[in-house]
Amino acid sequence: MPTNDNSVYFAPELFINKGVTDVSFYEKAFGAIEKMRFSNEDGSIHVVELSINGAIFHIHEITTKSYFFSPEKNNGCTVCIGLFVTDVDKVMKKAINAGATEVNPAQDYDYGYRQGTVKDPFGHYWQIQKKI
Repeated sequence: MPTNDNSVYFAPELFINKGVTDVSFYEKAFGAIEKMRFSNEDGSIHVVELSINGAIFHIHEITTKSYFFSPEKNNGCTVCIGLFVTDVDKVMKKAINAGATEVNPAQDYDYGYRQGTVKDPFGHYWQIQKKI
């Protein structure tokens, strides 16, 4: 995470349905580390901050006043999270073993990238990639 006031970085916020208590998929699939958590009275997640090699993202429940929705609601999403890694095939396999669904298998493209896409258990799409 940047340490000075002039830094700019992205911190995506992924939305999940109410009542979710377990987001360990991200740890198992991508090695994410939970940095903080705000839980509801019933123990379900309100917000979790996670980090993958210093890149922060949030998992947030959908609230009644929210204009966001989970991908499950419309069977799709408007964003694909690009995750750059050193071994695309290894991370794809790890994500699938952790509960992701393969959308596109890893392959090399003429534009100089090896990419594959998975859908996580909450419906979010992740493009696992590296420049070749």
